[in-house]
Amino acid sequence: MASDFRLKEQLPRLTDRIVGTYATVGSINHLGHCPLPNYDEIIGCLQDLKEVLYPGYRRREGLHSGNVTYHVGELIDGLHDKLTRQIARALRHDNRVVNKVDPCDDRTDYEAMGQAMAIAFLERIPALREILATDARAAHDGDPACRSIDEVVFCYPGFEAITIHRLAHEMRRLGVPFIPRMMSEWAHKETGIDIHPGATIGHHFFIDHGTGVVIGETCEIGNHVKIYQGVTLGALSFATDSDGNLVRGHKRHPTIEDRVVIYASATILGGKTVIGRESVIGSSVWLTHSVEPRTTVVMEKPKLRIRAEMPDEMKPELNYSI
Repeated sequence: MASDFRLKEQLPRLTDRIVGTYATVGSINHLGHCPLPNYDEIIGCLQDLKEVLYPGYRRREGLHSGNVTYHVGELIDGLHDKLTRQIARALRHDNRVVNKVDPCDDRTDYEAMGQAMAIAFLERIPALREILATDARAAHDGDPACRSIDEVVFCYPGFEAITIHRLAHEMRRLGVPFIPRMMSEWAHKETGIDIHPGATIGHHFFIDHGTGVVIGETCEIGNHVKIYQGVTLGALSFATDSDGNLVRGHKRHPTIEDRVVIYASATILGGKTVIGRESVIGSSVWLTHSVEPRTTVVMEKPKLRIRAEMPDEMKPELNYSI
């Protein structure tokens, strides 16, 4: 059946109604001459950064000592330009929306600020490679199913998530607004692991399996920590001011000390909660208070009720129609 072109006559009126909501519901549209950071460009930067961090694993094959310098140099040059532009956009947006600066009166040189932050961020790549190598080693040593470091880099979602987190965290430490959260939420979408870029995580960190892990903004995690799928390191409650608005900027999430293991689906909440070093938190445990070092916390063993097979005369009839 052919389309009824007469119905299309209502589309201009529908368009006007939709555009009208851009004024009445203005909080969820961005119009004007101050562009936001470009999502695709940020993700492209992440892909370039992973190529720099782990050369030879992804896009470019045949790298060796004779050509790797040229390859990495080309990537770094492009990252400088792209990050300078995107960070400048994020700074401009932050000043306009968060700091209430009128863009018509704003004479700030955001490009210069963006370039300085981009350079400072790229300078941190050597140190990031060193700590990410410990994360890869922790994954290999902590999983008997893993056969090599190459397998970790290629296949492990937990390693992908911690890679993006460490990049986003460094950018956040430099004071770059907006972009670190874009990075972390892309990793969340890709891996099912939600790590806020504000979380502080030590070396030799391993997330096994990973799906459903949540690590909050003010969480502090020590060295040689291992967590399993479904673990939540979250806030116990949200303080509000006299007007009922959330109080931001205080510690809301737990501290996990060195060499702690947290098993699947455990939930640990609260900014004052500290899990002492070398402790083990069992599966499905719910904790809202601290535990001393070298403590094991487990749920009491549940009881299983197993019913025997029903006699034939008690089974329901099943009617099939063919």
